[in-house]
Amino acid sequence: MKIVIGYLAIVLSIALVPVAPPAAAAEITTGYPGMLSLQVDLSDAPRKVFHVREVIPVSPGPLTLYYPKWIPGEHAPSGPLQNMAGLMITANGQTLPWRRDLVGMYAIHLIVPQGVHDLEVAFDFLSPTSGGEFGQSVSATPNIVDLEWNQVLLYPAGYASKAITFDASVKLPDGWQYATALEPHHGGSGDVQFKSVTLNNLVDSPLIAGEYFRQVNLAPGAQTPVYLDIVADGPEDLAITPQQAQHYRNLVQQEYRMFGAHHYASYHFLFTLSDSTGHFGLEHHQSSDDRTFANYFINSDTNLVEAGLLPHEYTHSWNGKFRRPYDLWTPDFNSVPEKDDLLWVYEGLTEYWGEVMAARSGLWTREDYRQALALTAATMDHMPGRTWRPLQDTADEASILYYVPDAWHNWRRSAGDFYAEGTLMWLDVDTKIRELSHDHRSLNDFAREFFGINNGSYATVTYNVDDIVKALNSVQPYNWAAYLKNILDSKQFHAPLAGITRGGYRLVYTDQPSKYEKASDRVRKQLNAMFSIGLQLGMEDKNKGAVQDVLWNGPAYKAGLAPGMQIIAVNGRAFTPELFRDAIRRAQGSIAPIQLLVKNLDYYKTYAVDYHGGLRYPHLERLQSQPNYLDQILTPLKP
Repeated sequence: MKIVIGYLAIVLSIALVPVAPPAAAAEITTGYPGMLSLQVDLSDAPRKVFHVREVIPVSPGPLTLYYPKWIPGEHAPSGPLQNMAGLMITANGQTLPWRRDLVGMYAIHLIVPQGVHDLEVAFDFLSPTSGGEFGQSVSATPNIVDLEWNQVLLYPAGYASKAITFDASVKLPDGWQYATALEPHHGGSGDVQFKSVTLNNLVDSPLIAGEYFRQVNLAPGAQTPVYLDIVADGPEDLAITPQQAQHYRNLVQQEYRMFGAHHYASYHFLFTLSDSTGHFGLEHHQSSDDRTFANYFINSDTNLVEAGLLPHEYTHSWNGKFRRPYDLWTPDFNSVPEKDDLLWVYEGLTEYWGEVMAARSGLWTREDYRQALALTAATMDHMPGRTWRPLQDTADEASILYYVPDAWHNWRRSAGDFYAEGTLMWLDVDTKIRELSHDHRSLNDFAREFFGINNGSYATVTYNVDDIVKALNSVQPYNWAAYLKNILDSKQFHAPLAGITRGGYRLVYTDQPSKYEKASDRVRKQLNAMFSIGLQLGMEDKNKGAVQDVLWNGPAYKAGLAPGMQIIAVNGRAFTPELFRDAIRRAQGSIAPIQLLVKNLDYYKTYAVDYHGGLRYPHLERLQSQPNYLDQILTPLKP
């Protein structure tokens, strides 16, 4: 009974706090009066709890505090508000009542009493324990922590993020080392105080730390430092070879040669190697938050499949951070929603260049690149969803599509499509420029003209579609507006493969997978038969044969299979990958259907799949009648 009474008293107290709308974009001003102090205690990171203490200078009267909602690079209102717990706001030793906005729930309203000049804010960030995307995925293990500053702060509404300045510090577990683009003011491992930094640059400068840490200098002797900073699950995972290190040094030089400029005071690849964290890349202006499997440097399959991660995120320093679509730039992280319609440039062009740079730097061979491109082309060419959802719409709805399940991807489409189809699109543009200019100009010239401006500056310069078209026309006159629109709005079943053909190759299928596709299946723990029977199966030990996706209107679809089912037996024998492939192979010389015993929840049923086309795996075949533009594109640029 006392608990209920106490609860009612709190509710009545909070109810006295007016719920005003968050500050509108038009009300944003510059010059917040005072420095905010932020202390993040990561000593509990191994159990996935970050302790936050913040001091915010204030004036008496109504105040709205924001928790960051729209996180740059995540392209969605993805700030993990649900992981904030234990929020207490005090002033002069007294706890102040607060109330969450009923519509904009990332906003918290309170009244600052007379005579109060500073608020003390305390809360815990409960770092995720499973699932999630990007910053909503696992970011801490017993030996590693990845800190995104937007997760551990509140800031006052009504001010541009560049007008709010923080004194930030972290406390690390004993013996852990760290890396970040932030400049330390004092302290080493343990307690570290950073130099004062604006809110936008703080959020743009994540930190990694761990018990097992290694730093590799990628620009020795250069005035602008570039580092590869690695934290790993164990010391054995830090075993980067001299040749691998040289490939990343090549990457830095190849990017410089293409763009002709850089836009950072220093750059840090923040590389997390763990089988327990989320796996993704998130771009920042002077660093990148890159996370992949623990054995990246010591397993050839993982190294092959994940080689494009760091080149992609590094390219974002030019495309996405320095030059950014105009409606992805916002004055703060809450008041103005981001719009994703130009992600076919922001992400699609970056994906294209990232893979090209993987080849130019030596992270991939040319054949590795071609095999990866063949798999991308085949995947996009088996995308029935293209008949109703054009590429442009996958960008427009990106803030939703990033978080949809894998099931029915080929019919629903997802955010990954403007990466993959964007690669095909920009290869088309690159080879078209080479063809029209008789091989005198290329997308390298566009890179230098459009992104290579203002050397040394990292003040963001925005762009729109007209800017892209204008720059392309300055490189090679053509009706680029219509050309791009035709690809973006197309609802044809087949993918835009003209860049591959014009580049001197064609997409073909054989009954043998490429080295890259075999590695991809092993790393992703899947069996990809989308190009034959129309199934993608999971190969996790406890769930082998799980149907992850079914090709819409493909053979398995017509037989009745759907994602969420599990194949138990093939032609009367217990399922194994080898038996499954052998059944597809044998059906090619038979009229009998492939019999699949399938579990659907607690029910079992046998499905007859009438498919006789054999195993089909994508490859690129050289067209001797065409110029070999593709290999020219992959050739390392000379100084």
